[in-house]
Amino acid sequence: MPTFQWFLLIGCLMLARGLWGTPIAHLPFTSAMIYLAVGLVVGPLGLGILSFDPLAEAPLLEVLTEVAVLISLFSAGIKMPVPVTIPRWLPSIRLAWLAMAISVLLMTLFAYYVLDLPLGAGILLGAILAPTDPVLASDVQLRHAGDKDPVRFALSSEAGMNDGSAFPFVMLGLGLLGLHDLGPHGLHWLGMELLWGTIGGIAIGCACGSGLARLSHALRRYRPQHEVLDDLMGLGLIAVSYGLTVSVQAWGFLAVFAAGVALRQTELTLAARCGKAIITENGVEPVQDTISANSLLFKEHLERLSELTLVLLLGGAAVYWLDDWRGWATALFLFAVARPASVLLTLGRGSTRTRVIIAWFGVRGIGSLYYLMYAITHGLPEPLARSLISITVAVIMLSIVVHGTSVTPLLDRFWRR
Repeated sequence: MPTFQWFLLIGCLMLARGLWGTPIAHLPFTSAMIYLAVGLVVGPLGLGILSFDPLAEAPLLEVLTEVAVLISLFSAGIKMPVPVTIPRWLPSIRLAWLAMAISVLLMTLFAYYVLDLPLGAGILLGAILAPTDPVLASDVQLRHAGDKDPVRFALSSEAGMNDGSAFPFVMLGLGLLGLHDLGPHGLHWLGMELLWGTIGGIAIGCACGSGLARLSHALRRYRPQHEVLDDLMGLGLIAVSYGLTVSVQAWGFLAVFAAGVALRQTELTLAARCGKAIITENGVEPVQDTISANSLLFKEHLERLSELTLVLLLGGAAVYWLDDWRGWATALFLFAVARPASVLLTLGRGSTRTRVIIAWFGVRGIGSLYYLMYAITHGLPEPLARSLISITVAVIMLSIVVHGTSVTPLLDRFWRR
C-alpha cells in the first residue's frame, strides 16, 4: 500500500472519529469495530488495497504494539482511584495473577489436547491470550481520573497488571521450546523472571512515578513561574521507567503501570497537604495543576491513534486466519470456558452479577499481539509462528466483535439494576 494512500486512509478515519464524537458510546458497537470493518474492506478479503503479513513484518509490529501498550498502561495507571488501599486492590491483584495463571493452565491443556500443539507452544499460546487488553478495552475501563465504578476499576487495574504478569509464562513457553534458557531445574526462570521481574518492575515504577511527582511539586511550589511541560514529562516517565526496568531484567510493562499509579497517588497526596485536594475513603477531589491531569488527554489521543492503526493492520491480515478452525475453537473456549472459570474461581465471593460481568469482559487485543511478535522475533519456527498467528488474530478479531457488540447493552443493564 503506497504511503500516501495509508496517510489518506488514516486521516479520513481520524476526521470521521472526531466528527462522530461521543454519540458512538450509546450505540451497540465500538470504534475498534469500525476500524476493523474498514480494514477488512480495504484488505485482502475486500478491495485488496491493504495486505499485511504479521510474520514478515514482526519486528515493526513488535515496536508498534509495544509503544501502544506502554501508552495505554500509563494512561490506565493515572486514572486509578486514590488512595491506593489493599482492600480495594486485592480483587484486582487476584485477577491479574491468580486468574491469569488459571487461564494459562486451561489454555495450555486445550492447546495440547485439542489443537495438538507441543507443551511449550501451548504455554506460550496461553500466555499470549491470557492477558486482558488495556488498548481495546477502553469502553469497559475507567473513563477519567477518579472514576470509582467498581467494575471498571477491576477491569482497568487487571489489564494494567496482567500485561506484565503474563511475561514469565511467555518466557516459560519459549524455554520449553528451546528458545530461552530457564536455568537448571527452572531456577533462573523462577528467581529472575517470575519473582525479580515482578517485584523489581513494580518497585522501579513506583520509585520513578513518586520521584517525578515530588520533583514537579517542588518546582510548582517554590518556583511558580517556572514552565513545566507535563506532556513531555509524562512521556519521559514512560521511557525512563521502562528503560531502567528492562535494563535490570525486570518487566517494564509492570513498571510503567506502577509509575502511573504512583505518580497520581503522590501528586494528590502532596496536593492535599497544601490544601489543593482532599483525600477521603472514596477518592480524591481532582486537582488540575498536576502532570497526570494535564498529560492524560494527550496520552488518550495517542492511544486512540495507535488503536486505529493497529486494528486496521489486523484487517489487512485477516486472510491468515479465516479458514483455520483452530482460531474459532480457541476463541470459543477462551470466552466461554477459560476466562469465566478463572474469574469465578478467583473471585469466590461478592455479587454474582458483578463477577459475571467481569468474567465476560476479558477483552483480548494489542497486548496479545505484542507477545506474539515478541516470541516470533526471538526465534519461533515459521510453521509454529504461522499457526499461532492465525489463532491469535482470530481471537483478537472475534473479541473486538463479540465484546464490542455486548459492552453497551450489558453494562447499561447492569448499572440500571
